[in-house]
Amino acid sequence: MARVVGVHGIGHQHAGERHLHASWYPALADGLARAGSEAAFGPDDLRCAFYGDLFRPPGRTLSVLDPPLTASDVQEGFETHLLLALWTEAARTDPAVVPPDARTLARVPGTAQRALNALSRSRFFADVALRALVLDLRQVRAYLCDPAVRDAVQERLAAAVTDDTRVLVGHSLGSVVAYEALCAHPEWPVRTLVTLGSPLGIRNLVFDRLRAGPDGRPGDWPGGLRTWTAIADEGDVVALVKDLRPLFGDRIAGHLVHNGARAHDATRYLNTPQTGRAVSDGYGPG
Repeated sequence: MARVVGVHGIGHQHAGERHLHASWYPALADGLARAGSEAAFGPDDLRCAFYGDLFRPPGRTLSVLDPPLTASDVQEGFETHLLLALWTEAARTDPAVVPPDARTLARVPGTAQRALNALSRSRFFADVALRALVLDLRQVRAYLCDPAVRDAVQERLAAAVTDDTRVLVGHSLGSVVAYEALCAHPEWPVRTLVTLGSPLGIRNLVFDRLRAGPDGRPGDWPGGLRTWTAIADEGDVVALVKDLRPLFGDRIAGHLVHNGARAHDATRYLNTPQTGRAVSDGYGPG
């Protein structure tokens, strides 16, 4: 059974478990090789927990494109504020992006359109269609604000974890899913968490909404966890807060990596020696 379970992020509603495994396994195997790991790691040692289909509207087929969403579909409140946070971080890391006026912009009509226009000039969002970005915002809101969606996603991850699982690797929103699952299940045999490009440190929008178990609070160390490695690219806009230690404690081992133009890409995170070393240390003997 799989010693490592991967948890994907947003934007995978047209993928599946096998599709993700086909890209995640070789990337992680390369990361292990870069780390000089001598432990055997075969395809069966990795399982990808998949929940992307929960965000597909009923009746959709793989040949149908995302719905034609526009700036007018960005909902006031959570989605607008998250879009502003991404815009602010993109402007900080990319001189091509005009920065927002943080003093009043959240209440200005047309804020979403201005944000999307600015982000269209960003290197980070260069390959992301407008409708896909709006749909991504909607998926994040659905997970964090809709208990039914949250529970369904958590059930998918719980079904993937077995008595042999020692490591959870969460990318993007998947890091939020993994953290909450570990807090809710201290009895799991998982001893290592690896988060890649994580938004866990975004106060108000993400951190303050975390479910940390029946009696827990956001920022609590997950029950049975021994080690947590948080890896981020300096240009990763989603990983807005690179250092998670101020919120989750100094036990976290934090690393910055360079993923090139695809700063948030899961496979580029997975094939780094930092990820390989963290995973190898987590499922090895001891």
